[in-house]
Amino acid sequence: MDFRLLGPFEARHEGQPALPRVRRQERLLLAILLLDTGRTVPVDRLVELLWQGRAPGAARATVHTYIGRLRSALGPYGLRLSTLDDGYRVEPGEHRVDSAEFTALVHRAGEAGDPAHCVELHDEALALWRGPLLEGLADESLRGRLGGVLAELRLSALERRAEDLLAMGRHHRVVADLLPEIRRAPPRERLVVAQMTALYRSGRPAEALDLYQETRTALVEELGLEPGADLRELHRRILAADPRLDRPSGPVYAVRVRDVWLPWNTSGHPALEFCNTYAGWGSPSLPGSDWLARYESLAVWAGHLGLAEDAAVDSLLSTAARAPEAAETALSEARDLRTAAYACFTDPADTRAFKTLATAAEEAARHAEFTRGPDGLGRWSLTPAAGLRLPLLAAAHTAAELLATPRVHTLRVCPGKDCGWLFLDETGRRRWCSLGTCGARRPAP
Repeated sequence: MDFRLLGPFEARHEGQPALPRVRRQERLLLAILLLDTGRTVPVDRLVELLWQGRAPGAARATVHTYIGRLRSALGPYGLRLSTLDDGYRVEPGEHRVDSAEFTALVHRAGEAGDPAHCVELHDEALALWRGPLLEGLADESLRGRLGGVLAELRLSALERRAEDLLAMGRHHRVVADLLPEIRRAPPRERLVVAQMTALYRSGRPAEALDLYQETRTALVEELGLEPGADLRELHRRILAADPRLDRPSGPVYAVRVRDVWLPWNTSGHPALEFCNTYAGWGSPSLPGSDWLARYESLAVWAGHLGLAEDAAVDSLLSTAARAPEAAETALSEARDLRTAAYACFTDPADTRAFKTLATAAEEAARHAEFTRGPDGLGRWSLTPAAGLRLPLLAAAHTAAELLATPRVHTLRVCPGKDCGWLFLDETGRRRWCSLGTCGARRPAP
């Protein structure tokens, strides 16, 4: 079953409305349990939420009756309500709950390294909201108690999406997206900063300054507070027509290529750069940022590293747009190959990883041709017959070449707990990659 809580309550089975005979209070009870799927909700809390401090004397018995009716209604759909420790819970299963999907998508977006992919995930998450939580079923007070965390997460998602859109130079969309949100009380300063920046970059500085004054007035009258430092600084820079406001800032350690953010080159070899497109390997504090979050990033990365000609990248991007499922399959294979390559370079005893890489390299050889480049030197390149898998096969080819030369013995792994990137150091003296944070913490001797 599909349950929709982000807006009016809906229950659907195979696309059709379900549970038509479930009464209002029973729907509310089910919604409360669905919001905590997999966790037991005590009966006393259910009573408090259902009647909000005005519970009748037989409230606990009434809850038991509601549960019995819900079990009868939900049984044919395979959804189980369990009784545990004087409480009830919805058992996890194949049913879908939009609030849980929203939370998972926002968390995935938080781990995405590519702003465009982050925006896609936030778009998907925010599209699940069809109105206020349990609209028509819960009043504003109950909604705050049930969905305070969800509401905060939604606003955080709006803020992060706006900032990523600004980083991509898409300020006109920020203006349209945030217009309904910035009139909230009290105002969210981070949203106001994004909207003012977007207005300024859209050639509307007067509106940006008006928004600042409206926000300041609201903060002073409602909270007795002046705007924060970030908002005041943006106001000052707009008044000064600071030219830096016209340029979107990029992620840390990033370079922008063909409208895609890619990590800095730090390793000295394309095969290692392939591994380094995932930053923060194994870090307990930073789970990592996958720069190859979309096939477009993989194709552009291959061109940026010289593994594919510009014309080939154009063809790959065009093909990926026409065949998104095939592109996603190729991207997934590239990630698996990247994991194997990293293992090959860091653990020579990992024979399974070596076999995975060797198989891809052998396939790359079948698609390779020897041509003369504009510099007069011969080089191996992959033919268009490799299709969407060209970038990953090219990466496998260059990884195999490195593994077949003594240079592989100069390979180092940055020991920074938030890094783990690979690089070549033929001097044997440099112990850290070129990321400033690592060197700042422990300068190399």
